[in-house]
Amino acid sequence: MNIFLRELKANLKALIIWSVCMVLLIMGSMEEFTAYSSSVGGSNVFDKMPYSIKALMGMGSFDITTMAGYFAMLFVYIELASAIHAVLLGSGIIAKEERDKTTEFLMVKPVSRINVITSKFFAALVNVLIINLVSFVSSLMMVNAYNKGEYVTKKIVIFFVSMFIVQIVFLSLGAALASVMKKPKVSGAWSAGILMGSFIIAKITDLTDKVNVINVFSPFKYFSYKDIVDGKSIDVSIVVLCIVLVIIFVSSTYLFYKNRDLKV
Repeated sequence: MNIFLRELKANLKALIIWSVCMVLLIMGSMEEFTAYSSSVGGSNVFDKMPYSIKALMGMGSFDITTMAGYFAMLFVYIELASAIHAVLLGSGIIAKEERDKTTEFLMVKPVSRINVITSKFFAALVNVLIINLVSFVSSLMMVNAYNKGEYVTKKIVIFFVSMFIVQIVFLSLGAALASVMKKPKVSGAWSAGILMGSFIIAKITDLTDKVNVINVFSPFKYFSYKDIVDGKSIDVSIVVLCIVLVIIFVSSTYLFYKNRDLKV
């Protein structure tokens, strides 16, 4: 419990900053919806855009004059930001003891490394959940303030459930990388690089469906925004895939951290 509380306290400042940034991102972006939904000329401009440009901007085939379509476009960036937070957090909970020279302080406590990792994971999960809830509540408030059309609350709930799953995947990935790498101090850069690589893959497959097979390497493509906008629920098989990935990453974290030679 002491390690759990220590981790919560250590990450509190970063959590507040990330939460504020997420709220500002959502508020700033939602304020533009009125311009898109009320401008017929603007809608025609977007309709005439090449699909490739719209895909790169996150619009895809969405009708951004509707709240559901506009939020789907915005959600690309909400999920990207939350995933960056999760992967850096996962890497940080493992690497920071060696980075901050606090390994000796932690290891002299009468707890096993397994208990240390478990406490760190639970603290990280709390942080990820808070970011998700802050983003969800902010989105719901802004959508209700600007939405004049169809009821989209259920769709927003599904969006954020899918985002939480993606957050957990990247959280566990970051932790696994920090445990496996011989230089955990640089694991954050590697984690962020892999995340951006998966985001680039998502953009590539947005441009063409001829290489959709590589979507397996991008958690950003595991859940279809279009399906959510169309009112479909989350694919259970994809949830199972994510659970398997999390189990693999978490198991790797425990295995390699338990056996690694920690530097003080």
